[in-house]
Amino acid sequence: MTSERAPVVVLVRPQLGQNIGKAARAMLNFGLTELRLVRPRDGWPNPEAGPAASGADIVLEKARVFATAAEAVADCSTVYASTVRRRDLVMPVLSPEEMADAIAASPGRSAMLFGPERAGLETDEVALANAIVTVPINPDFASLNLAQAVILLAYEWSRKSALAQPPAKDLEPPAPHGELEALVGQLEAALEAKGYYHPPERTRATKNTIRSIFTKTGWSSREVKAVRGLIRALAQPARSRG
Repeated sequence: MTSERAPVVVLVRPQLGQNIGKAARAMLNFGLTELRLVRPRDGWPNPEAGPAASGADIVLEKARVFATAAEAVADCSTVYASTVRRRDLVMPVLSPEEMADAIAASPGRSAMLFGPERAGLETDEVALANAIVTVPINPDFASLNLAQAVILLAYEWSRKSALAQPPAKDLEPPAPHGELEALVGQLEAALEAKGYYHPPERTRATKNTIRSIFTKTGWSSREVKAVRGLIRALAQPARSRG
């Protein structure tokens, strides 16, 4: 289900078991299963995490606890700190999409680092990262909870991973131009028979408008046949229901 390059999620000093569970749920939604906790305030395991995870038990069962953020990311070659732009540190600032691109291109392990709910990451913890990841957010209400932050970054990673799904059905190729011309010709003839084109001086403009409807939308051969069947049915005398 997950890619070998799937990033690790590191929650630094998370405060509530419920928030850990919600973060685990967000992770599993997008194919991430490796959760690392740095000094969770209420200890670990936490009985409140399971119900909040809504079935993401595999994430909680595999969660590992570390004493420091440095130890939690020691085996990762690239670390991304989810935080606001820091003026006290000079390092690249990426969007979630740019982070996902970098993870997909990296041959080594990557980690996404999240701080505690109230205070966020400390400067020395952000300094562990190779880059800061900042989510575009309303500056007048920059209030994301932990699970929301996790799900935004996990979603962007999933778009670059094996989880990205192709369309349920391949798109049909557009119909050849000759089929479209036949459809337009059939429709014009049916409309002529019904006296649709009036006044006469507007006939050409009306025909051009109708033609543009069918030639610019990428109709498939199947769709063209279906529409021609509709026109044929409408042009025929109504069946008696006696």
